[in-house]
Amino acid sequence: MTNSVSIAVTNARVLTLNPPGTGDGPRRGADLSELGILDRGWILVREGRIADLGRGTPPTFAPEIRVINAQGRVVMPALVDCHTHACFLGDRNDEFEARLAGASYLEILAAGGGIMSTVRSVRAASEPELVDALRRRLEQTARLGTGTIEVKSGYGLDPETELKMLRAIRTAAERSPQIVVPTFLGAHALDSDAEDPAHAVERIIAEALPAAAAAFPGIICDAYCEEGAWSLSDCRRLFEAAIRLGCPVRVHTDQFNCLGMTRLAIELGARSVDHLEATTTEDLQHLAASATIGVLLPSSGFSLDDRYAPGRELVDLGGAIAIASNLNPGSAPSPSLTFAMALACRKCRLRPAEAITAATFNAACVLGLQDEVGSLEVGKRADLLLLDTEDERSLGVEIAGPGPVAVMLEGRWFHTGWPADPS
Repeated sequence: MTNSVSIAVTNARVLTLNPPGTGDGPRRGADLSELGILDRGWILVREGRIADLGRGTPPTFAPEIRVINAQGRVVMPALVDCHTHACFLGDRNDEFEARLAGASYLEILAAGGGIMSTVRSVRAASEPELVDALRRRLEQTARLGTGTIEVKSGYGLDPETELKMLRAIRTAAERSPQIVVPTFLGAHALDSDAEDPAHAVERIIAEALPAAAAAFPGIICDAYCEEGAWSLSDCRRLFEAAIRLGCPVRVHTDQFNCLGMTRLAIELGARSVDHLEATTTEDLQHLAASATIGVLLPSSGFSLDDRYAPGRELVDLGGAIAIASNLNPGSAPSPSLTFAMALACRKCRLRPAEAITAATFNAACVLGLQDEVGSLEVGKRADLLLLDTEDERSLGVEIAGPGPVAVMLEGRWFHTGWPADPS
């Protein structure tokens, strides 16, 4: 999508997320709190890209440029949600009530519910039905400020359905103003409906992964390593095969039990390790010293068991962190990344500025898109948010708020609530 209209936003508190001296990699330590703020800043957008920006009195703009006075409000990069399971059909309302009655997530999974419940709905769905459902959720996330979103497969668990999901994600991406990044998650659970679950694992490694890599070159390969799900040894075989096929790797690790996956992921050069609620202090130190990014998913802890990743400890050790919504029908039924940010401040003890960096620039690093999104720099996509506040710390303080008053995606206003018609 391109835009022939030029737009200038003036009189704003601009968070560029591009402070001097921070480099191109994920931010760590004190750099997490450096937001590259331009007080009384301005931004010029042309053809869907940031053409110029600065502090103080803006230049005299040509008459055809539409000028928006932000009246001191915060303007910042659109959010980057680097971990979601947004492509699904069906619901898990019965399981929610079961959890209220005392059943644990792993107990529900062992009984054939949880992920398998959604797998059955996805297997029965047509590809167009998956596209329509995903497009609705993408629009919800965009209205809440997400400009770039990762969407995993993983509710197929067989080669045919996994590829159906990836095609649906690609089709929805082509119809969305957001950047939508597909991820192959064939190793999401053990297929308890299969006659031979062990054979189903082999099919994911030997059939589904090569097919996904051929149809989507360079696609990220993910897995869920947990008791009752994929084992450490099977994850190793999957990831070694993925690396041979040129696919980066990520992993769900240490959500309920520490099985050694975090160490293995670092050894294999994983882009990220996600969850970390059960990570040991020793593994946390190992992670902090590595290039792998720890992705915090606090909406899961809020929804399931009030357990959260040790985000403060990882930051203080010098580790790189990101925050994601983990949008899914079971453990994190929330499209709001700002809600996850507010939780990360309260439950993972991040400072608001750290949470902002973790949900923008660092999340873009997880997806390998930091040269395109995650900060406001000349030449990057004009994905930006106008907040109804003059203090960005509100993103950490406010709980389940209405979201930004205006969202721009690739230079076009996607959603506006103030002014009534900024375009």
